[in-house]
Amino acid sequence: MMEKKYWLGFNIVPRIGPVRIRALLKHLGSLEAAWHADSSQLLAAGLDRLALQNLVTIRASISLDEEWEKVERLGVQLVTWEDQAYPRLLREIDDAPPLLYVRGQLSADDEWAVAVVGTRRSTSYGREAAHQIAGDLARNNITVVSGMARGIDSEAHKAALEAGGRTIAVLGCGIDIIYPPENRALAEAILKSGALVSEYPTGTQPEARNFPPRNRIISGLSLGTVIVEGDENSGAMITARFALEQNREVFAVPGNITYKHSGGTNKLIRDGEAKLILSVEDILVELNLSMVSQHAAVREIAPDNETEARLLHHLSSEPIHVDEIRRAVNLPISEVNSALALMELKGMVRQVGGMHYVLAHESGVKYIID
Repeated sequence: MMEKKYWLGFNIVPRIGPVRIRALLKHLGSLEAAWHADSSQLLAAGLDRLALQNLVTIRASISLDEEWEKVERLGVQLVTWEDQAYPRLLREIDDAPPLLYVRGQLSADDEWAVAVVGTRRSTSYGREAAHQIAGDLARNNITVVSGMARGIDSEAHKAALEAGGRTIAVLGCGIDIIYPPENRALAEAILKSGALVSEYPTGTQPEARNFPPRNRIISGLSLGTVIVEGDENSGAMITARFALEQNREVFAVPGNITYKHSGGTNKLIRDGEAKLILSVEDILVELNLSMVSQHAAVREIAPDNETEARLLHHLSSEPIHVDEIRRAVNLPISEVNSALALMELKGMVRQVGGMHYVLAHESGVKYIID
């Protein structure tokens, strides 16, 4: 808690974002040290005069202990770059937020996530498309990410929940504020099967300027982003731009060429920036997500010791003979045979004849051996 409250403090200071946080950590070692540093140290660490003045003002006007107690009362988790719980996909983007406010629960399974976003002024066609796609993603064990806005976003969250899946809502306001207010019941449902996430300090109002930056988090949490209706200047198109900059896949649902809010999606398809989708299968194939349930099963079967980990590292869906395995791991054949027999009983591997072995569930993920 002691170190994390300084992350909370810096998150309140205007003009100190990811780039300056990295500079402070590099030059001063920790945010605790940076919080207590004098002006000359902070300037040397890369703060400009305005950021420095903001920090000096905030330090003098708030109590970090009181701010910490506030988020605890709200049942909010604080997740920083330094936490293992910080989403891996989001960590990969250049401007990943240093601190996330989280209600509900993030999960390791959220690594298999797809964003579904679109206009607030949706048509019945758009809502039906979003409902079908998000529901089918959830039924394939894929987390649905969106922004809980009116229209397409809300439809995507609702469909994921109805399908019994996980969904994450990224807010453009403080985690303690539900916007739009009519989505209060939806937010409560999301908390039971996913999470609400924000980078903004508690109490931050849903101002228009907050929403474009939050869209980078929606795409950053996701392997790919699906755009369902949006004109060329919509927030959904901003999310698509972020996804492209992050080297994530973009998909678009084709729309009526006479309808303004299909202009953005149709343009993405025409310009080759988004892949046209007709069903969830197009997404699953493109992102190689057709076997997510099997991937999850492998994740749950963790090796119990170093020998098992080394064997798993060299196994896949392709049969491999025990002698080849032994040479790869450089262990006695008796130890390899014994470990494989036990792993077969655990359901981790299968013998497919002639002393050839495969993973019981092929995940495409290799265990890393130090």
